[in-house]
Amino acid sequence: MKHSSFKIICLIIWACLTVFSAYGQTSAVTLESRILESFNGDDNAPYIWKTDSSRFISALRNPDGSEAKDDNGITKRYPITAYVDAWPIAVFGYNRTPDSPAVRSLGLNGQFDRMGYNWIDLYPVLADDPEGKPYEIPIPGIVKNIDLWVWGSNLRYYIEIFVRDYRGVVHPIRLGDISYPGWRNLDVNVPSHIAQIRHILPSYAGLTFVKFRIWTQPSERVNNFYIYFKQLKVLTDMYNPLYDGNDLSDPAVVDRIWSGN
Repeated sequence: MKHSSFKIICLIIWACLTVFSAYGQTSAVTLESRILESFNGDDNAPYIWKTDSSRFISALRNPDGSEAKDDNGITKRYPITAYVDAWPIAVFGYNRTPDSPAVRSLGLNGQFDRMGYNWIDLYPVLADDPEGKPYEIPIPGIVKNIDLWVWGSNLRYYIEIFVRDYRGVVHPIRLGDISYPGWRNLDVNVPSHIAQIRHILPSYAGLTFVKFRIWTQPSERVNNFYIYFKQLKVLTDMYNPLYDGNDLSDPAVVDRIWSGN
C-alpha cells in the first residue's frame, strides 16, 4: 500500500514538473516598446504619408469660390496634410530650447460635402518610391499593444488601425474615439484571434501596419475639421526561443543557403 502511494505521489510530481516546464517554455516573453513612426517629417524619414477618402470629400476652392485645379486640370480635394510645430506636452514637455531636437506632428485638415459615415485613410509610402505605391510597415516581434497620440477637437469621430497577417488577411482594429479636446494617448490590445505565430517553422509570422482610417459619425458635422498625429508605437514580444538548428528557421539564412539553386 505504501509502495503504491509512493508511486502515485511520484507520478503527480512528475506531471506537475512537466506541465510547469512546458508552460515556462511557451509563456516566456521579452516585451519591448518600439516606435514605428514619429510623424516628425524629417528629411531622412523613410515614409511619406498619403491620403484616400470616401466619395463625398469636398473640393478645395479658390478665393473667388471656384474649384481649385492642379496642373492637369483635375479638381484638388481635401484632406490636406502638413507637418506642424506642435506636440503632446505630456511626452515632450513645455520647455523646448534652441538646442532641443525639432519636434513636429502630422496634421490633417478635412472636409466633406455631407454628413454620414465618411472616412479618410492615412497610409505610408516609401519616401524614395517614384510610383508612390502604398507601403506596409513591418511590425517587429509578436505585437501585444498599439498606441498613438492623437489631438482631437471634440468631434464624434473614431480611428481604426488596419494590420495584415501572414496569410494576407487585413484586420481592422478600433483604436478609439477622438471625441475629446486636445492630445490624448489612444491604445488598443491586439486581439488574440489575429494570427502572429505558425505551428511550423519558422513559427514567427509578424504583422504589417497597413493604414489608419478616420470615420465620421452621421450626426456630427464634417466641415473644416483638424486632427493631429504623433508617435505610433507598439509594445511587442521580442522573445526568440533557442534550439539546435535555430538559425535554419531564419528566412534570411534560408534565402542565403538556397540562393544558388
